[in-house]
Amino acid sequence: MNTDKILEKAIQQVNLSVTEGKKLYEYVSTSELMFVANEIRNKKVSPNYVSWMIDRNVNITNVCISACAFCNFFCSSKSEKAYITSISQYIDKINEMRNIGGNQLLLQGGLHPELGIEYYVGLFKELKKRYPELKLNALGPPEIVHLRKLSGLQIEEVLGKLRDAGLDTLPGAGAEILSDRVRKIISPNKCNTFEWLHVMETAHQMKIATSATMMFGHIETVEERIIHLILLRDLQQKKPMDAKGFVSFIPWPFQDKNTSLKKNKISTIQYISQEEYIRTIAISRILLNNIDHIQASWLTVGKETAQICLHAGADDFGSIMIEENVVSSAGATHAFNVEGIQKAIRDAGFSPRRRTQEYQYID
Repeated sequence: MNTDKILEKAIQQVNLSVTEGKKLYEYVSTSELMFVANEIRNKKVSPNYVSWMIDRNVNITNVCISACAFCNFFCSSKSEKAYITSISQYIDKINEMRNIGGNQLLLQGGLHPELGIEYYVGLFKELKKRYPELKLNALGPPEIVHLRKLSGLQIEEVLGKLRDAGLDTLPGAGAEILSDRVRKIISPNKCNTFEWLHVMETAHQMKIATSATMMFGHIETVEERIIHLILLRDLQQKKPMDAKGFVSFIPWPFQDKNTSLKKNKISTIQYISQEEYIRTIAISRILLNNIDHIQASWLTVGKETAQICLHAGADDFGSIMIEENVVSSAGATHAFNVEGIQKAIRDAGFSPRRRTQEYQYID
């Protein structure tokens, strides 16, 4: 199959269709995909640098009514394991992060049935009062939709209250695969595709920077992965000219250890090989021609695979990930410290450059 014309369109950063993206994924060699993706990467960002950051993951609560089939972390509010992180615990965690130079919390939590908008407003205000320079990259579309349902407010009103209370950026959590066929099986109680995209579009209109993600390698098809990417690209085209929109995209393979998705044999699990992850990074760079930064998920694929991805379209190594609980509970075991992540970037042939969530570089 002649894919040369499609690749030439990609290099010129012309929007590709679902059919064209699928053809590239299925018929073009890995080395050729890597080459084209790297060419596009070097047009959009500096060829010499790979960015990284310091932040800390803190789970607001482990109580969640979503009960996703891929998650081992959640529990019911009646469980002995249930918790809500206290202010004193936040203080300890923030001080520990600040001691190694970090200044941002990735705040995520379950869909707690009793924690409404006023709880989060109060929490954000309290954290900002104690640490005025602290950046909050908090919640995500599933939590925003959940708060809308609890409060009766519109999405814009929920985001406005959170922004006024201290929300800086909105993570791309809960995207999984943007296909309602898939979502009805793996996360039926979570926001649907339209709702996820609507939250992000509203955030972009309000000039709140966001990120986007994709968790793949479970029950989705290759075509559904391609559609996921194109939905993100098309939404990015709608953002106001002076809005950042999606600042980055992070794909990672499903971690299946002890998950109900694996135990219940809902469908045959697709184990993502090193090569398939690298191909996915490359295809992401090729299709997402209006999202500047592609992150290699070293947490789920390991250092060596992530380093190869830096030559396949990725330009970011993410965070050292202090205290990651959700993905780790399903089998991700890789870890970095400040020195280690920079060494890994240098060993891959690049200069490490530290950044903020909005890709402002810290020299």
